[in-house]
Amino acid sequence: MSTEVTNLVKIGELSKSTGLPIKTIRYYEDLDLIHAVKRTQGGFRLFDEKTTVIRLQFIRQAQTLGMSLDEIREFLKLRDRGELPCHDIKDHLENKVVQIEEQIEALKHLQCQIKLLLAGADPILEAPPDERICPIIQPEDY
Repeated sequence: MSTEVTNLVKIGELSKSTGLPIKTIRYYEDLDLIHAVKRTQGGFRLFDEKTTVIRLQFIRQAQTLGMSLDEIREFLKLRDRGELPCHDIKDHLENKVVQIEEQIEALKHLQCQIKLLLAGADPILEAPPDERICPIIQPEDY
């Protein structure tokens, strides 16, 4: 990673260029995901625009892929050491695919259970009330 600083910008300019709220950018800095290069005499944070925008785009994209901020931090630490985290990210995404497949199977099972309950719901709706809250999900032998 190049240490050459290009254009230094304040946090408000980062917010405008990325569409992220200032509060979110500060939070990312607190989590050590991005770094201010220095501060002005008035105490305003200054960020390398190009590098920080690239990092913020990476963070946003990684989050949309289901990565936690802790996981993202680890990938960024690898990059900061001069390593490409692509192998680690690939492994993570492959594991994510397995998790998604498991979730899909669990949701299909849940869908079947709900369909079975609904298939017997019409006669229950016509039955006189008893102590159960809803006989559709509380069968008599419950």
